[in-house]
This record gives sequence, structure tokens and C-alpha cells, in this order.
Amino acid sequence: MSAAETDRIDGVDALRGFALLGILLVNIGAFASAFYGQDIPDPAFDAPLDRGLRFLVSLLFEAKFYLLFSFLFGYSFTLQMRSAERAGASLTQRLRRRLAGLFLFGALHAVLLFHGDILTTYALLGFALLALRQRDDARLLRLAAWLVGLTALLWGLLAGLLSLEPLPPDRATILAEVEAATRAYRDSAVGVVAQHLRELPGVGAVLLFVQAPCALAMFLLGLVAGRREMLARVREHQGLARRLIGLGLGIGLPGAAFYAYSAVYLADSPALTLAGFAVGLATAPLLTGAYIALAMRGFERSPALRRLFAPAGRMALSNYLLQSAVCALIFHAYGLGLIGRLGPLPVLGIALTLFALQLLLSRWWMDRFAYGWLEWLLRAITLGRWPAWRKAGLIRPAGP
Repeated sequence: MSAAETDRIDGVDALRGFALLGILLVNIGAFASAFYGQDIPDPAFDAPLDRGLRFLVSLLFEAKFYLLFSFLFGYSFTLQMRSAERAGASLTQRLRRRLAGLFLFGALHAVLLFHGDILTTYALLGFALLALRQRDDARLLRLAAWLVGLTALLWGLLAGLLSLEPLPPDRATILAEVEAATRAYRDSAVGVVAQHLRELPGVGAVLLFVQAPCALAMFLLGLVAGRREMLARVREHQGLARRLIGLGLGIGLPGAAFYAYSAVYLADSPALTLAGFAVGLATAPLLTGAYIALAMRGFERSPALRRLFAPAGRMALSNYLLQSAVCALIFHAYGLGLIGRLGPLPVLGIALTLFALQLLLSRWWMDRFAYGWLEWLLRAITLGRWPAWRKAGLIRPAGP
């Protein structure tokens, strides 16, 4: 493999590592407080600084970085296709095994660690991607636009209906539900699992009517980009990158600002909150596109930055689940049980510290091993055999 090819792979891996940071900054909020996703803020942490930090996370990260991961899932799908073709293996059989393994990891993740798991959704949508892989680019792009547009329209219509007969949030009911959830998360490991199971139907509805169609849309965009090797040929697509940055900053960022402001500062008006949510859904892919273009430009110009993020991206699955495990140990009854006891500022500090440690751990691990620990297991499921784990140059000879 040439140095250029290695750099290109590093760029994609670095983008995946960057996505891990955004995912952590969003998900840790759900671990830290049972008020996350509720119609009212936590009254214990509602100072201007608290709201300002929640606004920034909503503005820059919420509903954007799972889309970035979804895009990379679709892009990586094309790499899997080429790998199967080179090996003379059945693409369908390989990917079915891979998706089944991913679903298993996701189901365990959802029950034991984090009810907001996305892996099960990715696994199920992966079968749709497998069925759509022969469609031409134009059809895939139209389908992606329809998926995002109709989802945003559905929530916009719901906001309109709600504005006809506005109902304020039922604070007493919400507070009772939050108190019960917090108690369960602090109680015991059994209580944590039981609470996850109680919350799965509600989370499943969000996944079905929000994340699933938008994630599939980004799968399709990633598939088209992968066919054209856009992330491997960054310099050949500078015009497209400039357009993505322009659309992201000109439309995506204002849409994200309206979404974040309505979620944080207009929570007492459900109709406006839903309207902001609908606008956020419609414009988030544009801001995500700008993130991709800006990040790839940065990685192209700075090899040091690329090398910093790439190891974490090579073991993104392991790091994603490790983030949940550490957060569960900090905030739930598995460990310290700090849910509801820390405000947004210390929670942000924990997230940044954890990610910095993951960058260091990933560099150390990938210097010694060919795959992350869960990537190795998923690859074994995909191939139907045990792949080598250590890098060839580090295998020690047998004997004393």
C-alpha cells in the first residue's frame, strides 16, 4: 500500500474519531440527568451558565454527529463491498453476519448500558442498504432527500396542530417520572437494567420516527460518496466541499440555532419546541456536510491532527461502547451513581477528559494490535473465522 493510500485511509478514520467526540458530548447528557429529553429543565441546574452550555451542545452536536456516523456507515459499506469482491466472498453472506453481530452488540448495549443505543438501528437499516445498493446515484440521492424532508414535514405538521390548542408541560408528572428514573439509576444494577427496559418503548418511537429515516438518508449519501471515493480524493472535490461549507454555515447553522434556542429557552411552549425540532431535522444534514468538509480539509492540511484522531476512529465501535461503560460507572448504580448530582460544566469536563484518554489509549492499542477489541470480534463474525489480532511485527516467537 502506498503512502498516499495510507493517508487517505487515515483521513476517513480520523473523521470517524472526530465523530466519537460529538457522540460523547451528546450522550453523556442522558447519563448525567434523567431530565435529558424532557420538556422542562432540571431545576437544580438552570442557571444561565447551565442553559448556555446546553444551548452550545444542542447547537453544535445534537442531531448532527449521529448523522456523521451514519454517513460513514454508508461510506464504509462500499469498502466492505470491495473487500468481499477482492476476496471472492459472498457480499450478502458477509454483511448479514456483520449486521447480526452489530445488532447483538447494540441489544446488549441498550439493555445494560445505554437505552439510547444506535447500533441496533444501524444493523436493521443495514439490510435496507444492502437491498438498495444496486440503485443508481440519482435515485439514492432523491430517496435521501425525501426521507429527511418527509420526516421534518411530519414534525412540522405536528407542531402546527399543537399550536392550535397549546398545552403547557405537565410539570408534576414530569418531575415524578424523573424522580422515579433517577432513583432506579442510583438503586442497583438490576434497577438500571429495569429502567432501561421501561424506557425502550419511548426510545424506540424516537428511533423509528426520527433517527431511523434520517440515518438511512445519510447511509445513502455515504454510499454515493463511497462509490465516488470522495473521502479518498479530497483534493478532487474542493468545489463540492466549498458548497457544503456554504450551505452548512448559511442554512444548517441558523437552523441548528433555532433548534437549540427553542429546546433550551422555549421549553414552556411545546409548539415552538416542536417547530424548532422540525427545522433542526431539515437542516442538520447540511451542517453535518459542512463538518465533513471542514474536518477533511483540516486532516488534509495537518497530518498531526489526522494522526491524533485516526487511531480512535479505527476502533470506533470499541470506543463508543467504552464511552457508555465509563459513563454508566460514573453516573449509574454500577459505580458512583452521580446521576442528577452534577451540572453541565463538570459533565462537559468529564466528557473532554474521557475523550482525551481515549485518544491516548487508542494510539497505544493500535500501535500493537490490528483491530480494536470489538472490531476484532465483529470481523470474526463477518468472516466466519478468527482473524489475527496482533500486528505481524509484534508477534512474539513461541518458547521461553
